[in-house]
Order: sequence, then C-alpha cells, then structure tokens
Amino acid sequence: MDRGSYGSCLHNEGLPNADSIFSGISTFGRLPYHPCLSSDVDYDIAFIGAPFDTGTSYRPGARFGPSGIRQGSRRLNLYGGYNVPLKANPFNSWAKVIDCGDIPVTSYDNAYALQQIEQGHNLLLSRAPHTHANKPGPSKHGKTLPRMITLGGDHTITLPLLRSVHREYGPITVIHFDSHLDTWRPKVFGGAPSEQASINHGTYFFHAAQEGLLANDTNIHAGIRTTLSGPSDYDNDGYCGFEIVEARAIDKIGIDGIVKKIRDRVGLERPVYLSIDIDTLDPAFAPATGTPETGGWTTRELRTIIRGLEGINLIGADIVEVAPAYDTNAELTTMAAADTLYEVMTLMVKKGPLSYMGAPAKEIEL
Repeated sequence: MDRGSYGSCLHNEGLPNADSIFSGISTFGRLPYHPCLSSDVDYDIAFIGAPFDTGTSYRPGARFGPSGIRQGSRRLNLYGGYNVPLKANPFNSWAKVIDCGDIPVTSYDNAYALQQIEQGHNLLLSRAPHTHANKPGPSKHGKTLPRMITLGGDHTITLPLLRSVHREYGPITVIHFDSHLDTWRPKVFGGAPSEQASINHGTYFFHAAQEGLLANDTNIHAGIRTTLSGPSDYDNDGYCGFEIVEARAIDKIGIDGIVKKIRDRVGLERPVYLSIDIDTLDPAFAPATGTPETGGWTTRELRTIIRGLEGINLIGADIVEVAPAYDTNAELTTMAAADTLYEVMTLMVKKGPLSYMGAPAKEIEL
C-alpha cells in the first residue's frame, strides 16, 4: 500500500532512495495526495483543507492555515512516526490515510463559501471507507464511514462541518478546545447587521445549537480564558449544551483532572467530534492566530490532554485559526498545530475502524 511521499523515484543500488524531509511537495505528514473531490479514491482517514478566514473578528490570515499546517508537519512521516506515549505509528497501521488537498472556497461570498465547505466535506465523509466498507457502523444510516480531519481556516468553518456531520450522524457530541466560548448570541458578538454577518467565528456554536446539530448536554469546552460581555454569556453557553473547563483549572486539578472532566462529560459510547482552536495554547507557544489570549496552556499540556482522550469515539476533527503570517521564523504555531493533529490521528488509528464502534480496537478483526 502507498504509505506516503517519503520514498523517491531513485532506486539506484547503494544510494539513498528516500526524499529528505525538507524536499518534495507539502502534504500532511508526507501522506499521499489524492484530489478526492474529483476522484473516487477510498480512505479510512483523510485530511482536507478549508481555506476560509472571512468570518474572523480580529486578525485575518487563517486562509493560509492549511498550507502552513502541512509545512509544519514535514518532519512527521512513516519512518519517524512512532508515537511513544500512545505506542503506535499512525502512518503504518490498518488505516489508509491520505491528504485530499483543499476544498475550493470563494473569498467573496461567505454564504456560498460555507455551502462549499459543507458540500465538499460531506461528499468525502459520506464515501465508503477503505476498511470495513460493508460492515455496520454508528452513522444514522447504520453505515461505517471514514474519518475526516479538517485544516482551517477560521473557526466559522466548524458550522458547515457540523452540518455535514449531522447529515450522517444526527446530533453530535463536541469536545471544543479553545480560549473562547464561541457560543455568543449574534446581537452580542458583532451586532449582527445582517443574517450572514451573524455567522462568524464567535457565534457558530450558537447557530449549531439552534439548528439542532449538537447533542444535548454532552458537549464541553476546555481551555477557556476569554473576557465576557457579562455573566449571561455563561448562561447562554449552558443553553447551547456545553460544560466549561477554564484554562486556569489546570493549576488546581492538573492535566489528569482536565482529562477526567472531559471523559466524564462525553462518555465512551457515543460518536464525538473534536474541534481545536490553536489559541487554546498560550501565545508564547502559538503566536500565529487571529485572536490570541494570554494565560493559555503549553503545547506539552495540550498534547498530553489529547492523549488522555484515548478510547473516545472520535468520528472527525478540525484544527482552526492558524494564521501563518504572524508566526515566528521557527514556525512555532504551524508545528504545534501539526503535532496536535498527529496526536488526534494516532487516537483514531488506535481506536480502529468505526464499525462496531463500542468494541475495543484489539477485538476488531481488520
């Protein structure tokens, strides 16, 4: 099976036959590229970009997030991909993992752009997977589906992604890593001068709740530390079905306490969608983002917390708000985003196919 672009076309005896990590085109983790939207290729996990940033309220630039994250993932590859804490190499497993490139997204019409993201994502999500295509799974149609990991893009993209997920799974439980709530009512956040302006990177969860996309009272934020318009913001967040774990909680309950709160909230039985805003991290570790907030977690803390989600039924994920133009020359933010997704990818591979979702991965015959 084609495991990635690491191997070169040079096979002269006695000479290196692998590209250097600094050469070749950039795909996520040097995975094989397929133009999935114009082909019928199958896969178990697919990376897809959503280069949209016209829903941001402060610094733009996340439209370049997908390419930046791919650049930050150059050192991830088949031959150096073994995840020591999770004891697995997600690049060398049962799963066929590919990079599908980006969804074509207009920068002139937000309403149409969100339709493009929803339709493109759903076209790929609803496809039969490479593994266990004919076995029953957790979708509302009883099918096993592939997993999609989306590279944003500002956080507005999560609304069309959840619309796509809802079409296949119904109301979904969400784990949301962020420094901001993103459940603000449009009249509070931005003033909502028009219907389309009411949908932005601070209100998309409010719209998702109103549209019935979220499962009731099983959703959770983690890493929150934003200022508010007032205490009513937390009340409104409860209406949207979220529990809140503030960033400062780590000082009292530690990483294990954060992990326990998340696991207790979402459980191990239901399908779960994971959305990660890179501003969960302190700007010292991820400066290249649209709305940075000081007082955040370290990259090590976030990666350890994500590893603690092992066993949860992740059916999809996104990472958003990476704006490479504000990064340092060391590419701190894009590397942090790529390494965070490496942890997510490993969790998905270790869990096994989504067929018979409740079964431990070791009991699933591949």
